[in-house]
Amino acid sequence: MATIPAERGLDSTPAFLRDGYRFISARCDRHGSDIFTTRLLLEPTICLRGRAAVELFYDTGRFKRAGAMPKRGQRTLTGVGGVQGLDDAAHTDRKRMFMSIMTPTAVRHIGQLFDDEWRARVPAWESGAPVVLFDEVSRMLTRAVCAWAGVPLSGSEVARRNADLEAMIDGPAAIGPRHWRGLLGRRRAEHWAGDVIDRERVGTLTAPPGSALRVIAEHRDSTGRLLPRRIAAVELLNILRPTVAVDRFVVFAALALHDHPAWRDGVRGNDEATEQFVQEVRRYYPFFPVTAARVRRSFDWQGYHFPRGRRVLLDLYGTNHHPTLWPEPERFRPERFVGWRDDPYGLVPQGGGEHWAGHRCAGEWITIELMKRAVTNLTTTMSYDVPPQDLAVRLNRMPALPPSGFVITNVRQTA
Repeated sequence: MATIPAERGLDSTPAFLRDGYRFISARCDRHGSDIFTTRLLLEPTICLRGRAAVELFYDTGRFKRAGAMPKRGQRTLTGVGGVQGLDDAAHTDRKRMFMSIMTPTAVRHIGQLFDDEWRARVPAWESGAPVVLFDEVSRMLTRAVCAWAGVPLSGSEVARRNADLEAMIDGPAAIGPRHWRGLLGRRRAEHWAGDVIDRERVGTLTAPPGSALRVIAEHRDSTGRLLPRRIAAVELLNILRPTVAVDRFVVFAALALHDHPAWRDGVRGNDEATEQFVQEVRRYYPFFPVTAARVRRSFDWQGYHFPRGRRVLLDLYGTNHHPTLWPEPERFRPERFVGWRDDPYGLVPQGGGEHWAGHRCAGEWITIELMKRAVTNLTTTMSYDVPPQDLAVRLNRMPALPPSGFVITNVRQTA
């Protein structure tokens, strides 16, 4: 039996926080292996990257999600009791609930709502004042996803709900005030979402049939019981929060258009080229760094032993930059997706495997739709200038984002 390469030292948590998205890949490169073991949060942990690792990781016969994500992530990002931490029949039931919402018609609908929000904001941007694209897109996505999900949101509420959702996204990998804001945002958001669930259930609010709010509020588990109020609130937020998080991908798309201006003409009016561009943005730029699971029962793989209960981290960013999967991985090349067929174990910015029964993100199609709408608006609906600013994407900051939020000026409506 081969010995898994091991990191030295008592605990690698400080190094993980310091190195961020590159933590696993840097050590894999140093060990000359796509697997190594270390201690994170004082717990033995196996770290993996690469296509074979993704196939292994999404084998539900070998891995489970219950107890895998650290509590700090559950208490900020995903919520305790949400679909991400379920296994077997409970996960299948809950995942079917989510997937029933993600119809092609529904995906187009949220895309149109976002498009309408964008076009409605352009005249205000023409005033001449600098526009922070991240802030604007975040609020647009908050309004669009709430309207799409059937969640009432008055104009006076937008800033507060948006701030809580952003705090939840920003908090899990942070120490200090950012993490505390994530905890507070989660607490306030769950209380608000729980009230919305209650109003839907007692009939003082009626969301459209097939909407996320209606589906989640009415969902019954295998025993015929409604989801508890708090769990239903967690799952409603698992629709709203990830959609708002697409604001980062939109900013990365704007950054890619700025750094590679030839693609502005390439994507304009060309849906295939837009899709290729969006997929490369999702591959190239940092989104989720890792995802976690636990070994169900001991097994051997490629000569390595995986003991029961061991936490395993899959490197999503590193897999999307693995040189055996992606030639010249550090170059932004949308043309690599010409003729590309979806590979559920190769392109994994939002997880891998199968959508319907597995743990791949249910909202991936929404992400792609929203990004394509954004790219079209950035290249067709308006023109703008990008003044000097700090646009560096620092990989030791999780989640990553240019510090400036991508400022644009001299906005003019063109279509």
